[in-house]
Amino acid sequence: MTDTRAQPAGTAARRLVETLALNGVTRVFCVPGESYLAVLDALVDHPEIEVVTCRHEAGAANMAEAYGKLTGRPGICMVTRGPGATHASIGVHTAHQDSTPMILFVGQIALTDRGRGAFQEVDYREVFGGLAKWATEIESPERTVEIVERAFATALQGRMGPVVIALPEDLLHEAGGAEPLRPVVPARAGLDPAFLTDLGERLSQAERPLLVLGGSGWTEEAAAAIGDWSERLGLPVALSFRRKDILSNDRPNYAGDLGLGCNPELMKRAKDADLLIAVGARLGENPTQGYTLFTRDHTARTLVHIHPGPEELGRVWTPLISACADNSLAAHALATLEPGRAWHEQAQAAHAHYQAFSTPVPVTGAVNMSECMAHLGEVLPPTAMVTNGAGNFAAWLHRFYRHRACRTQLAPTSGAMGYGYPAAVAAKSLYPDREVICVAGDGDFLMTGQELATAVQHGINTLVIVVDNATYGTIRMHQEGHYPRRIMATDLTNPDFVKYAEAFGAFAVRCDTTEAFPAALQAAREATRDRPALIHLITSAEDIAPNRTITGLRKG
Repeated sequence: MTDTRAQPAGTAARRLVETLALNGVTRVFCVPGESYLAVLDALVDHPEIEVVTCRHEAGAANMAEAYGKLTGRPGICMVTRGPGATHASIGVHTAHQDSTPMILFVGQIALTDRGRGAFQEVDYREVFGGLAKWATEIESPERTVEIVERAFATALQGRMGPVVIALPEDLLHEAGGAEPLRPVVPARAGLDPAFLTDLGERLSQAERPLLVLGGSGWTEEAAAAIGDWSERLGLPVALSFRRKDILSNDRPNYAGDLGLGCNPELMKRAKDADLLIAVGARLGENPTQGYTLFTRDHTARTLVHIHPGPEELGRVWTPLISACADNSLAAHALATLEPGRAWHEQAQAAHAHYQAFSTPVPVTGAVNMSECMAHLGEVLPPTAMVTNGAGNFAAWLHRFYRHRACRTQLAPTSGAMGYGYPAAVAAKSLYPDREVICVAGDGDFLMTGQELATAVQHGINTLVIVVDNATYGTIRMHQEGHYPRRIMATDLTNPDFVKYAEAFGAFAVRCDTTEAFPAALQAAREATRDRPALIHLITSAEDIAPNRTITGLRKG
């Protein structure tokens, strides 16, 4: 029986939630606030939408971003005004850099108080104008459905990204206009047949082609189609920074990923390519090694650039030819090309270079992260999802863990610390029957580690491996490179992470050696049948990155 104190039918708050439900939203990640209580009340009458209560707005926003990555539909985050919104801005920035569909709803002061410097007042169009694809505020309650539907379309069309909508608390109680009629179906652009013919002719003449895949919005069917096609032709394929899960890394034509700590053999292959076909990849700073991998003169002769956002075409690199198209539609179209030749010897060499580069390397300390990450890949099922935030610890994961299925990697191309654990919580909430493992650095984890409470509260049994070297590793590496032995602001004093996790009600185990890691991993995986788990993995700061030591950096 509905409580008589509930708000009446047809309010703007109810219309907002009805629009979410009609568009297939299954999760809302939030930190509650008094400024949008009417929306929370409306969610009571929509049990098909699970509300995940988080402990910090950054955690909630990162969860929503991860939801968008996994589903291809906008992740929904709700926070209160002022500090709630600014805390959540990190998720908006990640969604923008990672081309992830997301909608952030922000409770706002009453419209009648705007411009007075009211409690926690912020102009969200100004604050988020450069971070989001669109930032707006509902000013007419009867336009609520229109604005939310536009948010879905904006987040999903072209280069995907985040939208921010401010919700004045007084308008949420007013009549919300007509109810939503149907879900938003985003427009998708396909490849021009003339472009496809041109590309086919160029491919038939290429001696050293390289296919680079990246970006968002990939369906498993499209990834499989372009993967099968490229494998059949022996066309070497590289994946862009933190997009290693588009294709199985075990494919015989997989050449590796273009990112931080890139394989020198892959960089050479990219430079030497006489036809570089980039689908979905923006070819930004990290994939192009600080914009040094190519020259504009080189790309003008070799680059075929396909991207869903027209603003990205010609933004940095002059292309030979370019096309604005949805990644998945483009992949299906490319898979129909028959160039009349193959490059199997090149694919074999490229994959052999990848395998050699991803083989564990020696270290100085008691824990060899390369062997631990390789073991993780050997024992986890192909469908297991692995998440991470940012830090030098991630270099070991990306280099030595091999993804074997689409949508099994959640990692921020924005380089946002604290992303991995909230992402793991979101992934496990969506796929409770799949294993979800977060690999986090010690500094990285403590930025959002309080979301262990969220995992325990909601029965979301994730596993996190906290790699503890008692330093901000990436910064320490650069610090030692530029200012050897002059350590400042990078040392960390950490808690006992086992006790930390146990205080939340999670299982935890400490691991100090490579040999002990398999048993610790098995125990933690078994524990996740009942509760979240944590492995406290103690590593040496001396082994600051694969094939790099602090001693070596100090020697120059």
